[in-house]
Amino acid sequence: MENKFIRSHVRMIQPYEPVIPLDVRAAQSGIPVDRLVKIDANENPYGMPPSAKARLAKLDFGHIYPDPESRLLRKALAEYLETPYENTFLGAGADELIDLIVRLSFNPGEAIINCPPTFRFYSLVSQTHDVQVMHVPRRTDFSINLEGIHQAVAAGAKGIFLANPNNPDGSLIPEDTMQALLDLPILIIIDEAYIEFAPESTSIVRQVPKRDNLIVLRTFSKWGGLAGMRLGYGIFPQNYVEELFKIKQPYNVSVAAQQAGLGALEDINLLNQRRTSIVDERNRLISGLNAIPWLQPYPTSANFVLCRVIGQDALFVKKFLAEKGILIRYFDQPRLRDHLRFSIGRPDASDRLITALKEIN
Repeated sequence: MENKFIRSHVRMIQPYEPVIPLDVRAAQSGIPVDRLVKIDANENPYGMPPSAKARLAKLDFGHIYPDPESRLLRKALAEYLETPYENTFLGAGADELIDLIVRLSFNPGEAIINCPPTFRFYSLVSQTHDVQVMHVPRRTDFSINLEGIHQAVAAGAKGIFLANPNNPDGSLIPEDTMQALLDLPILIIIDEAYIEFAPESTSIVRQVPKRDNLIVLRTFSKWGGLAGMRLGYGIFPQNYVEELFKIKQPYNVSVAAQQAGLGALEDINLLNQRRTSIVDERNRLISGLNAIPWLQPYPTSANFVLCRVIGQDALFVKKFLAEKGILIRYFDQPRLRDHLRFSIGRPDASDRLITALKEIN
């Protein structure tokens, strides 16, 4: 029986399916947590940076509301990115920022462009706010269809979400394509959640203060090792930040998250060393995956590798690995029905994965 107090368009939404927590997985499988290989959610395998842990251990003001403007962390981020403080805004994960953007910029019935396969949260949030989603599917190599995007803009689309690198395949938007996108008369939201694992020249974050139609989102969850803290940030046009403060929750970024973020930025050199280790391990893992005859890895500039499964049942592979305590991501949706994704872990995680995959004939 339907609940009459729920908006009708919300009832039509297919919920986002997050990964199952590690302790729950351990209880379900009977495999101890320390024997599980968790490479299903693109988290940083090296954990929280030491300075973040130290700041949390000395946290004295957990009983007092946090700074609603996250001033110290915004200042530190502005210095790190070499962008103006006034253009910087933080959220409880980049997910909250995506929600705030849709709430602030799109009226019910207006349209936003989505380019699947990509991070599903863009379309889910848009649907939640009764915003029309114009899907412009990517090509078979996951490159975006610029012509289709132009057609959607001509049909009235007001904005576009694009992940760069894209999730779930790790592809990058070429520079000439990016510039063509920025010339469009719509709001361009570029999600750079995985940008630290791509070539350094890829980010367009420093272009934001020069434009009124560009937003760049980032997160501490991947490179920063703070996925559990829920800490994201964005560089926005300055007048956009002023409006965001009107609609955000008063104390959206917790005391703990702000302190952990400050600690992470104190450990920049260490985080960059870990990034190098992850990229090196990504290359080694791809080499190992290429040796599996029924797997086809895609090129990637992120901390994960998407593979097409050929001649095997992808769901069987996922279950087989789970029985061995190896947790991966399985896709069952258009364009990705025979695909698996492996986050980059430490070398021993890659070794266990490749050894298990070789057991499947």
